[in-house]
Amino acid sequence: MAVYTEVPDEELEALLERYGLGTLVSAKGIAEGVENSNYLLRTTEGTYILTLYEKRVDPKDLPFFLGLMDHLAAKGLPCPKVLHDRDGKALQTLAGRPAALISFLDGIWPKKIKTFHCGEVGKALAGLHLAGQDFSMTRKNSLSLDGWDTLVKSCRDHADSVEPGLKSLIEDELAHLQSVWPKDLPIGVCHADLFQDNVFFLGEKLSGIIDFYFACTDLLSYDLAICLNAWCFERDRSFNVTKARLLLNGYAGVRPISRAEVAALPTLARGSALRFLLTRLYDWINCPPGAMVVKKDPLEYRDYLRFHQGVGSAAAYGLA
Repeated sequence: MAVYTEVPDEELEALLERYGLGTLVSAKGIAEGVENSNYLLRTTEGTYILTLYEKRVDPKDLPFFLGLMDHLAAKGLPCPKVLHDRDGKALQTLAGRPAALISFLDGIWPKKIKTFHCGEVGKALAGLHLAGQDFSMTRKNSLSLDGWDTLVKSCRDHADSVEPGLKSLIEDELAHLQSVWPKDLPIGVCHADLFQDNVFFLGEKLSGIIDFYFACTDLLSYDLAICLNAWCFERDRSFNVTKARLLLNGYAGVRPISRAEVAALPTLARGSALRFLLTRLYDWINCPPGAMVVKKDPLEYRDYLRFHQGVGSAAAYGLA
């Protein structure tokens, strides 16, 4: 989440009128994240999240994102509900941007990841994958192999200014992954961005999953590999195999992981690490001046990638 686009008060008030959500009490920009502009709205009727979709988001994808949230919420997954105005419309236009209102979820995201968080996330991700099985829409993952190739080309001229040798690292890793990327694994709805700031907890219970704007149809075990990177490294960038074992066992207790998926995990984890290294590198290089956004260090994922490059089997992640 972030704020790139300011919305005039009169436009906010007109939006709330279309929904019948009372009068505006406050509107606060949310600075975390890098993709869209987000506001916490408080009205006389309740609390809501307003998202304005910025240029990286293709408007053609929005029916998929919003429809998926509606579908998963109806299945009982703890995710936001998309609000519809009096005419039944979910997608609006504010300040020249596509926009939507969603429900507010109670809970806080964990600033320090503990072992119990990992088990809960594994269970929730598996539940999401199962709940998405009968979702009728599909969306190609724009940040898989083809997308990585585009990002490498757009970043390589500036990569070594961030870290000497980074250009060769990303080019060599992409070439390797293009030659070994698995194809014959189970496919379905993936969140594809299930980081700690997208998961809420109340105490030790997971209370919410948010930010579905990278969701796509892809390898389910790739989604799991993203979570290995997001949840199982410590702040010193060392890998915590106990957290990984709890995450994977939590997942497998809800949706069993096939032998082929287990065998592919090291490759998928490398791909996940490269994906976030590249998008963070792109954002680091291209962040608009004055944007209210917290930039994320791309070199964190360089270190994660190097760890996975040394992994010989999923035993390193706590699986036999």
